[in-house]
Amino acid sequence: MAQRPPDVWARGHAYERYMGRWSRQVAEVFVAGLGGRNGLRWLDVGCGTGALTGAVAARCRPRAVVGVDRSRGFLRAARAAVPAPAGFAVADASALPFHDAVFDAAVSGLALNFLEPPGPAVAEAARVVRPGGLVAAYVWDYAEGMGLLRHFWDAAASVDPAAATRDEGRRFPLCRPGPLHALWTGAGLLDVSVAPIEVPTVFNGFAELWEPFLSGQGPAPGYVATLAPAARDRLRTRLATTLPTGPDGSVALTARAWAVRGRRP
Repeated sequence: MAQRPPDVWARGHAYERYMGRWSRQVAEVFVAGLGGRNGLRWLDVGCGTGALTGAVAARCRPRAVVGVDRSRGFLRAARAAVPAPAGFAVADASALPFHDAVFDAAVSGLALNFLEPPGPAVAEAARVVRPGGLVAAYVWDYAEGMGLLRHFWDAAASVDPAAATRDEGRRFPLCRPGPLHALWTGAGLLDVSVAPIEVPTVFNGFAELWEPFLSGQGPAPGYVATLAPAARDRLRTRLATTLPTGPDGSVALTARAWAVRGRRP
């Protein structure tokens, strides 16, 4: 069996057009729900283009907030988008370059399912927060709640059955309440809870929805990049026929994420 190409995360601008605008909405809701006092020290693990880091910096008046990611391209975009007091560094989520208990909160947005395995990253996040500190994250509900990707992969599988193996709904069983809860409790965290976050994803027309899939950034655009022009056109046509399109040509969908939180003993 041919090996699946790795997911590409390198070009911040392309990611923003594809998924970043929706991830910023989710980040705002997520941070608003965390509560907590001002002046805390925050770590954003797998910060990407800085959506969650920026929400923390804007809403929480942090003493410090640091975003780490393996993608230098994404970090360049994050540095350009998020002003001080935010700082950024290249780092592996499974081997964080920080001493024990130096942060008050460690958070992560839309990254956990891309860490294989995710357990070491959660353990590292727990290690670097103080006793009683917060460890929280959110991931897309790929299987059921991410309307854009659900329509895309269903259309892809209808014209190319082999595409089903690349569907994030199948690839990421972690992105459900039960597995997330188990991951947090398995890391020794207390008072664990999981809750949904849902935001609207509205496109002015099909072209606005389709063009970001040509960017090559992430699993679905990465799949499109492998297709010959004729196969790409078949997928485009099939997807267009399955979407809920309004009289003005707009496409109104929703995106759901699952947020998990707990505290270090």
